[in-house]
Amino acid sequence: MGVNMAGFAIFDDDAVSDAARNEIVRRYFKNAEEVTRTGAGEDQVKKLMVLMRKADVDVDLSPARQAALDKAEESGDLSGALELPDGRVITGRTSKLLSASASVLLNAMKAQADIPDDMYIISDEAMAPICRLRTDLLGHVSPQLHPGEMLIALSTSSLTNPMAGRALEHLRELNNCDTYFSAIITSDDEQLYKSLGINVCCEPRYSSQARYQK
Repeated sequence: MGVNMAGFAIFDDDAVSDAARNEIVRRYFKNAEEVTRTGAGEDQVKKLMVLMRKADVDVDLSPARQAALDKAEESGDLSGALELPDGRVITGRTSKLLSASASVLLNAMKAQADIPDDMYIISDEAMAPICRLRTDLLGHVSPQLHPGEMLIALSTSSLTNPMAGRALEHLRELNNCDTYFSAIITSDDEQLYKSLGINVCCEPRYSSQARYQK
């Protein structure tokens, strides 16, 4: 189909418009984050700010952004929030054993699977060796699991805990969801979210906790 025929393929103008507005905001955050990481690209950020004004949107287009900021203020540390397909907003924060990005992902899977938020579904036996690997052999300061490590621990836990397997069954339902973090997360964590089809936006600043900088 030629470009001049693209308009004839649009059968839901509201859906297309909403998707376009969300993509503009995502690109703003992505470029603003890049400026913080590299110091380059301010002109592109300014262009996107103009585009947002023209599209009549701002950085609070998704309710997940404010939820992430509120959670960070409450916890005093890096936090995040994910908007589920049905509109519910699920939050997560940095904890003793999970990074904020791992916590958000785990909580979102539990919500989709209708698993109570206060139910622990990752066994200590699955988590402990990964934590030791991080600190004792890989030299990390913190034992906190990041998303990939959390998913491995969850998969291992599913051998003995049906709820862990149930949560994993709902992982793909998070495809195309929007996630916001109160500060920049690691590049590896962003890449894992991207591989799952989850959109990531970070406030263009580093957490005061140096361990989150990469």
